[in-house]
Amino acid sequence: MSHRYIANFDGRRIPWRSTDVLIIGGGVAGLRAAVEAARKASVLLVMKRTLHDSNTQWAQGGVAAALDRGDTISSHVRDTLEAGKGIANPKVVRTVIREGAIRVKELIAWGTQFDRSSGEIRFAREGGHSRARILHAGGDATGAEIARALIEKVKSLPNIEVLENTFVLDLLVKSGRCCGALAAGPDGAKQGIAASATILATGGCGQLFRETTNPDVATGDGLAIAHRAGALLEDMEFVQFHPTALYIAGAARALISEAVRGEGAVLRDRLKRRFMPDYHPDAELAPRDTVSRSIVRQMRATNDTQVYLDLSHLPSTKIRARFPGLSALCRSFGLDIAKDAIPVRPAAHYMVGGVKTDLLGRTSLPGLWAAGECGCEEFHGANRLGSNSLLEGLVTGVRAANDALRQLGKPPVLSALLCHSQSAPDSQPPVDTVDLRSSLKALMWREVGVERDGDGLKRAIQTIDFWKRYVLPREFNSVPGWELQNMLTVSGIIARCALSREESRGTHYRTDFPETDDAHWKRHQVV
Repeated sequence: MSHRYIANFDGRRIPWRSTDVLIIGGGVAGLRAAVEAARKASVLLVMKRTLHDSNTQWAQGGVAAALDRGDTISSHVRDTLEAGKGIANPKVVRTVIREGAIRVKELIAWGTQFDRSSGEIRFAREGGHSRARILHAGGDATGAEIARALIEKVKSLPNIEVLENTFVLDLLVKSGRCCGALAAGPDGAKQGIAASATILATGGCGQLFRETTNPDVATGDGLAIAHRAGALLEDMEFVQFHPTALYIAGAARALISEAVRGEGAVLRDRLKRRFMPDYHPDAELAPRDTVSRSIVRQMRATNDTQVYLDLSHLPSTKIRARFPGLSALCRSFGLDIAKDAIPVRPAAHYMVGGVKTDLLGRTSLPGLWAAGECGCEEFHGANRLGSNSLLEGLVTGVRAANDALRQLGKPPVLSALLCHSQSAPDSQPPVDTVDLRSSLKALMWREVGVERDGDGLKRAIQTIDFWKRYVLPREFNSVPGWELQNMLTVSGIIARCALSREESRGTHYRTDFPETDDAHWKRHQVV
């Protein structure tokens, strides 16, 4: 059963506010969109936590840009198309990479401190890239540094209002056009936001899986609210699993940047045997999907729950200085990255698919744009090339904001938005949201994870549909319940898309259809 709204509300009895541009999400895409839109409009930037809670803040890896001497846009384009496994859009790839170099130079001009050597920016190499073109900051804190610079920029602009700790429940649509959103403050009190243009920049959905590098805010809310409002979603079966997340009982599954392998770290199994050369000629620098599957198979072959990242053969002083965040994290668990094997395994990392957009960020719903990880403009294809995500967020944030400005009219008349939603009274026993969330994450990891098959996907769909039948109609009054409803919605879509695509391509691997089938599946799926 489909439910248009996840909360009861009466538009006549809630407070309203109005803005030219509403931006939902405060990661790199949302921040950059806000800066751009503020050139000509009033901006309301809304996020469910604070400006410092986003996937961007957690991004240890760098940002890829063809800025080094000898590097070229065309080389970066080739690498991106190769990673996309035949369904990345060449026009989109060329545009994002060309404009991405401009956006990174802009960041530098705004004070972003990328790592340098002898005064020159130091470029690193990561898997799938044909040369070193990755800019890092603070060794392994690139996302946090980019966010810092963008947050300072946002705070310097008087016509940007930041609304933190506010959960967007649903988009409001009138006469076929998005006109704003329904939100709830920290106390659960609902409010309406009327906007001429709305930009989704809500990030990904890694929290759908038991193992993930994403912070706990990444529950796919933007994907769910766009879907309920009628916007098209695309390529939802493509979820990227990062090969190397720290795997220690009691520790968050912290991402261990691909740059560590770029510096020469190798993967070994519990017998201390280096195994990646058996799976791919590029060994540890193979594309992420290949490395993730190889690790899963090696764990199965050695009857272990992890493999081990080994940096002991590298200069210890250099390694500790290059990766200070990783070094400090491991040290808190009694591990020295220069001496000890670091236990790792794959984890859900990046949503390749998302809300379908064109190159201007326009969704299928007029008045709604999407940017960054929650959008899908066919830049990544079936697999994201390492360090292309921050680049994508910068470019699509600017593009969406500029197109929204071009279409900007007067904010909608509030009386036109005074809609009313009423779901059935909740007379059933309460739902344990913590238990069900944990069960959903375990199910998605087991049946819709790194390796998939038809029987497992059918089991996942059947179970999710059962949970949805008694969870979606309920009226929750706090974020955990709303997040659970969104997670169930998005999980069901991912599982169905994965079942439908009867081939293996990029991040989507079917053990029952292990070959790539260009004749039938060199195309996108739209929901």
